[in-house]
Amino acid sequence: MKLGLGIGPLGPPGGARLVQLAQEAEALGYDTIWAPEIYGADCFTPLTWIGAQTERINLGTSIMQISARTPASAAMHAVALDYLSNGRLILGIGVSGPQVVEGWYGQPYPKPLARTREWVSIFRSIVSRDGAVSFDGDHYKLPLPGGTGLGKPLKLILHPVRERIPVYLGAEGPKNVALSAEICDGWIPMFLSPYRMMEQYKDAMSIRAPGFEIAATVSVIVDDDVQRALAQIKQQVGFYVGGMGAKSFNVHKDHVTRMGFGDAANRVQELFMAGRRDQAIAAVPDELCDEISLVGPKARIRERLAAWRESPVTMLNVGTADTETLRFMAEELL
Repeated sequence: MKLGLGIGPLGPPGGARLVQLAQEAEALGYDTIWAPEIYGADCFTPLTWIGAQTERINLGTSIMQISARTPASAAMHAVALDYLSNGRLILGIGVSGPQVVEGWYGQPYPKPLARTREWVSIFRSIVSRDGAVSFDGDHYKLPLPGGTGLGKPLKLILHPVRERIPVYLGAEGPKNVALSAEICDGWIPMFLSPYRMMEQYKDAMSIRAPGFEIAATVSVIVDDDVQRALAQIKQQVGFYVGGMGAKSFNVHKDHVTRMGFGDAANRVQELFMAGRRDQAIAAVPDELCDEISLVGPKARIRERLAAWRESPVTMLNVGTADTETLRFMAEELL
């Protein structure tokens, strides 16, 4: 099993924290370092900063929101970073949710699966440089109809170092996960339980091709007090289930419901939206948090790693900023 590292917050200005973490992870044999994108820093700039000061570790976006960039813009970003890093980019993409897509980017959210399929198709065509790119879809059209009438199909000028840049899809819903298995090179799950994933995503697991990567983010907290460690996981889950979405539409709440915690998810959202955040976090089930993380004394984490090793997951993206925890996970898995 490979190991990845999510960089989390950027830390103090200057980027020294990012470089230190990346260089430590690279020295320990970690495969990939992942940069997020929500509505703060973009995902490409931190990876460029890191890539300039590392040599081997792959550079992953987790996740680049497709509403933020047209396929052509994203392809130019991706090809340039892959070029400058000698072929180290993994492009993790996702649709995000309506709050961000419509509220931040001013783009329409409906039909996210169809948009993703078209987006990936155009991106692949641009990077492959098989010819000038034209596309006539429901969500993207190249060249744009109307306008001045002067638009014409174009071909990427820069010759990529690779004809195919790996694309992973960040997804939670079964249909979206199945789409990743169909058209992408990997899947980036969130709040994944190795105990439930084969049943929860049986359609996607049945069609994934050999070499399909599953890069699961897993918070790792080494602490002799299991309840204290779980309290940190409960904060993460409570925020996403309770606040990252509207009452009528929250993909994270829906995901937790499909995992079998529907009543608790409803209660968490109800409390969170009533302004009772501490109670909302307390209402997050310990069982859920324990399944999606690795917490407790080292011996307990070693024991619970067995379920991840036996699962289809190919990369654990360790959620920590603690270098001792990074070393511990490298010792156990690498």
